[in-house]
Amino acid sequence: MKQYEKKLDANGRPYLETHLEGLMLTRLPLLNKGTSFSLEERREFGLLGLLPTHVSSLDEQIERSYANFRSFRSDLDKHVFLRALQDRSEVLFYALLNRHIEEMMPIIYTPVVAQAVEQFSRIYRYPRGLVVSPENIGEIDSLLANTPFPDVQLIVATDNEGILGIGDQGFGGLAICIGKLSLYTAAAGIDPAVTLPVELDVGTNRKELLDDPLYLGVKRPRMEGKEYDDFIHAFVTALKKRFPNVLVQWEDFSKQKAFDVLERYRDVLPSLNDDIQGTGAVVLAGLLSATRRSQTTLGQQVYLVHGAGAGGVGVARQIVRGMEREGLSTQQARERIYLIDSKGLILKDRKGLEPYKLEFAHEPARVAGWKLQGSIPSLLETAREAKVTVLLGLSGQRAAFGEDVVKAVAENTAYPVVFALSNPTANSEAVPADIYKWTQGKALVATGSPFEDVEWDGAAHPVGQGNNAFIFPGLGLGVLLSRAKRVTDGMLTAASLALADYTDGARLAQGALYPRMDRLRAASRQVAIAVMRQAMKEEVATRKLPEDLEALLEAEMWRSEFLPLRRVPGR
Repeated sequence: MKQYEKKLDANGRPYLETHLEGLMLTRLPLLNKGTSFSLEERREFGLLGLLPTHVSSLDEQIERSYANFRSFRSDLDKHVFLRALQDRSEVLFYALLNRHIEEMMPIIYTPVVAQAVEQFSRIYRYPRGLVVSPENIGEIDSLLANTPFPDVQLIVATDNEGILGIGDQGFGGLAICIGKLSLYTAAAGIDPAVTLPVELDVGTNRKELLDDPLYLGVKRPRMEGKEYDDFIHAFVTALKKRFPNVLVQWEDFSKQKAFDVLERYRDVLPSLNDDIQGTGAVVLAGLLSATRRSQTTLGQQVYLVHGAGAGGVGVARQIVRGMEREGLSTQQARERIYLIDSKGLILKDRKGLEPYKLEFAHEPARVAGWKLQGSIPSLLETAREAKVTVLLGLSGQRAAFGEDVVKAVAENTAYPVVFALSNPTANSEAVPADIYKWTQGKALVATGSPFEDVEWDGAAHPVGQGNNAFIFPGLGLGVLLSRAKRVTDGMLTAASLALADYTDGARLAQGALYPRMDRLRAASRQVAIAVMRQAMKEEVATRKLPEDLEALLEAEMWRSEFLPLRRVPGR
């Protein structure tokens, strides 16, 4: 039975209809108004005497909640407070978040979410989402029937193996799914009632978790091989049967699995992998902004991607598509991109080279004339010998971009581009203030985590944050509203172009390659519109969309406001 339903009254105004009452009504986060239940609602739903006498406005509740938020000293305590607030009242949580998005974004997601992931079993408070494990996968149909809302349209699912820059975190990865879905709602207005975080608890290889008596996940080594593949297949098969058009975001899968799962199921259900595709799209947007600032083209640059995991390869793929738009062939574009992993530059003669890295592996002859100390080019040697102009960090390695590497790139161009994108902040490849100093203020800089403005040459230079939140919420909204049957490469490129166009010239002139975080919702609208148009162009949209897409967004986006409650007739 539906716990509530949104309807319109005779004048076209929305209200919520529910059969819940009394304390049970206050226990459902999507309906709970706390002290904002009106006197009429208190009488109608058996709440008289159960709440303080004063009827608060939403603004009053926001003020009270913000004061509580500010009273906590540690960022992790602030994170726990916001999660508890979300579990108590979704409307209040999102109203508070949207009013203070720039301050709270790092708390609910990067970088503080990394601490929440690591401490998840110890700060666990309230059930949220679906947990699928080896112990219950045989009952997957029943599990999906237990979901609290019957109209699931968006899922973020993780197997927890490649969490941010901190790797295998077992059951704690559920915090990432919850955080990502919070951003889908805050940034793109996707109704939280149609979202579901999913924990694919397939074990962990992290010994300290397996030995921890408070660890909440399955205590077994990670599934691998056929057992793992069969587990994922059983999950997707049941999902397709229960929610046939659901959009699935595969989150924080590790390396080859990330590519395999996405490729295997992208035509079964609308699917995306934010680590591969979202990261690639947001980086391309930043690079397009950089070319506007330097009055160059993508095809004039030489790229070095440090970190060849899902994110690094995803970035390289999206840069290729950007250069293809300028007229370069796929091969010409790939020749301008160099990938470095922990073993050095990726070359085709490497033994045991992972399949997903092969498309960006160079022939050994390409480096035959380089001045090298060893047989495989290092980061510094590649930057120098390949005449690299764009340095992109997705390695998870703190301080990987030292002064020597950054200066080597700066020698090749008047506008060196340095993106230190690894999260959390402690894993950033370089600090923006150092990059400015090493390049005499010439560099165009972006980071994955938030950094303070850099004071240089008597002026403050904001540091643009290449956060995937600028891409995936708007992309997801565009997919859902168009009812696209597939997330295409063209839709991702359209999202990149829309974000780059949204970054205004005044901000670019100051050195920032991305919008301010408090413009996240407006930027997401532009991304959603571009994605819908591309879905129509590629004929993957299964819904006839109106010409006025702005009006569609205005009508469809969920807002954090308390709506009137009415009892289901006859109950």
